[in-house]
Amino acid sequence: MRYDYWMSKTLRLFLYRILEQTDRNDRLAYHVNLALFGIILLSVIGLTLETVDSIEAQIGPQLQWIEAFAVIVFTVEYVARLWCCNAHSPTQRGISIRLKKAMRPMMIIDLLAIVPFYLSFFGVDLIAMRLLRTFRWFRVAKLARYSNSIQLFGRVMLRKKEELILTLSFTIVLLIIASSLMYYVEHEAQPDKFSSIPAAMWWGITTLTTVGYGDTYPITLLGRLLAAIIAILGIGLFALPTSILGAAFVEELGSKKTQSEQCPHCGKSLTDHSSAPTD
Repeated sequence: MRYDYWMSKTLRLFLYRILEQTDRNDRLAYHVNLALFGIILLSVIGLTLETVDSIEAQIGPQLQWIEAFAVIVFTVEYVARLWCCNAHSPTQRGISIRLKKAMRPMMIIDLLAIVPFYLSFFGVDLIAMRLLRTFRWFRVAKLARYSNSIQLFGRVMLRKKEELILTLSFTIVLLIIASSLMYYVEHEAQPDKFSSIPAAMWWGITTLTTVGYGDTYPITLLGRLLAAIIAILGIGLFALPTSILGAAFVEELGSKKTQSEQCPHCGKSLTDHSSAPTD
C-alpha cells in the first residue's frame, strides 16, 4: 500500500509538472504543451474544412479520424488535470478539490470542447446537436493555456476590467440615446426603416462603429445632422478602449521587464549588483 501510494504521488507530481508547466525551463513540459498546441490547431483546421462541402465529400472520413484523435487526447488531458490537481496539496483529497478545479474557466472550456463528441452517441435531437457542436469551437480558447501572448492579453483585460466595463456601459447608454433620438426624428419619414427604437438600434450600432452598411440611413435634414454628430462621437468612443488597452500593454510589458532585471534571490535590480564595487 505504501509503495502504491508513493508511485501514485510521484506520478501525480510528474503530470502536474508537465501539464501545468510549473518550470519554464522544463524541456519535456515545453514539448508536451507544444504538441497539445499543435493538436488544437489541427482540430480547428479540421472543423473549418468540415464546413466546405467539396472537401468534406473527399476527405470526410479522414477529418472524422482527426476529430476522434483530438477528442481522445483532450479527454486524457482533462482527466489527468483533474487527477493531479492536488499533487502539491496531499492533505486535500476527495471530490471537493477536483470539483473546485473543474469549475475553473479553462477547465470548463476544456470540458465544452469534448462534450459534443460524446453526446453524439446518445441520440441527441438534431437541432440540439447542431447547437452543441458549436461548442467544439471552444478548442480555440484552449490555445490560451499554451500561448504566452494570449495569457498576456488576458492579464491586460483583467487589469483594466473596471475601465473597460465603464466604457462598455457608456457605449450602451449612448447607443440607447442615439437610437431613441433617431427614432423620433425619422419615424414619420421612414416608418419601415425606423419602426421602433430596437429597430433603430441597428442603425445606431453601424453608425457608432463607423461601419455604415448603408441599408438604413436618415433622409431628413435634422436626422442627417444628428447622424453626423453621433458618427463623430462614435469615433471618439471607440478610441477609449484602444487607449486603455494600449496603456495596459505598456504597463504589463514594463513590469515583466522589471521582473526579468531583478535578482531571483534578493529581489534587487541586477544593474545595482553589476554596478556595486567589488572587494
